[in-house]
Amino acid sequence: MDILVGTTKGLFVLSGGRVEGPFCEGWPINHAVGRGGEIFAAGGSGWHGAGVWRRRSGAWSVSKGPFDGAEQLWSVCFDRDRVLAGSKPAYLFESTDGGESWRRLEALTDQPGADQWMPGAAGLTLHTILADQKGGVWVGISAAGVFESRDGGTSWQMRNRRGNRAGPAGALARDWGDGVEFRQEDEIFSCVHNLAFGAAEGLIYMQNHQGVYRSRDGGAVWEEVTEGLPSTFGFPVAAHPSKAGTFWVFPLNGDSLGRYPVDGRALVWKTSDGGETWEGKGKGLPEKDCFFTVLRQGMASCEGGVAF
Repeated sequence: MDILVGTTKGLFVLSGGRVEGPFCEGWPINHAVGRGGEIFAAGGSGWHGAGVWRRRSGAWSVSKGPFDGAEQLWSVCFDRDRVLAGSKPAYLFESTDGGESWRRLEALTDQPGADQWMPGAAGLTLHTILADQKGGVWVGISAAGVFESRDGGTSWQMRNRRGNRAGPAGALARDWGDGVEFRQEDEIFSCVHNLAFGAAEGLIYMQNHQGVYRSRDGGAVWEEVTEGLPSTFGFPVAAHPSKAGTFWVFPLNGDSLGRYPVDGRALVWKTSDGGETWEGKGKGLPEKDCFFTVLRQGMASCEGGVAF
């Protein structure tokens, strides 16, 4: 399995024990995805502009859109026969010709209330895109929240509602579709940090500015599953591709406390029951004096586990 690593000095590819790169002519790369030998890497800066780099048949090229209004690109996603890209400020773009040209999907930012969206610390960014390859698209925007489209981006619904389970504790871990009722409550804090599909229909996991959440209905209702973690704050979330209840997060010590691992010890926290219980995994990681940050796209999962 190749690992794509975006840095402020270009994209690197880790393959078979080798490090290849940097690619993309030293552009800052925020996110990259690969499929069928192709790689798409999203990035840019005030100096470079916004762009998507593409590797096809070993050759690299860059498309600068036009990405109308975008300062840089933060996310990229395959969606059937098109490619989607999210930017700062929070716009969503699509390419239907393999990345040669792009157009902005206006419906997302034309919806009522969009002019009231507030930026996060890094600005108003569309940093996460999920696509179910059937017309469903979910985006995470800091600090506006989660938005869902069931028609490929023609119309959108906000998905920032929190629910309480009326069923027994732990029911999600035992039964992923039946026997648990929900009621909608107040809106959760809308500074979503990352989203990941779980391995079940409608299952999404979220790391939020204030906790970790799960939804079994495509984001219509979210349950908080932060209990058992050492903090509520973190950026990435990664889910196992075939085990519905297994996912990982990387808690940090807090928003204003330095944003590094709790107590200076690097631990990846894993759950195998959908967030009912958690266990910190630190074998091979620094046990003290650890002051780095793992950001949104800095964690990836596969059948064998997780990398960050």
